[in-house]
Amino acid sequence: QVQLIESGGGLVEAGGSLRLSCVGSGRTFDRNAMGWFRQSPGKEREFVAAISWDGRQRNYADSVQGRFFITRDVAKNSVYLQMNSLKPEDTAVYYCAADSRPLSSGLRDTRTYDYWGQGTQVTVSS
Repeated sequence: QVQLIESGGGLVEAGGSLRLSCVGSGRTFDRNAMGWFRQSPGKEREFVAAISWDGRQRNYADSVQGRFFITRDVAKNSVYLQMNSLKPEDTAVYYCAADSRPLSSGLRDTRTYDYWGQGTQVTVSS
């Protein structure tokens, strides 16, 4: 059974930092793009960041550009999201996702991702 398991969420004050982690099990994702998405109550799931299969391409939503950084560790079958200068509007459930297509670049569309984690809550207080 393929799983993506997120961790690292929590409650933080505005201006603070958190680091989310996502580890895959059941298969390796060393040749697949991975991404982070988030969803707030009453809103659609939105793209946050993605990284290509080889780590050379990174895409960020405009709202997090310069504050969030996505990295991956192929040996650990993991992807990370370093979140700095957090704002109350960053409050959401954050989901890790993986694209099953090999050599994928990391797109913004949720429909290109086949595997999803269950999410981790991030709450930023003002």
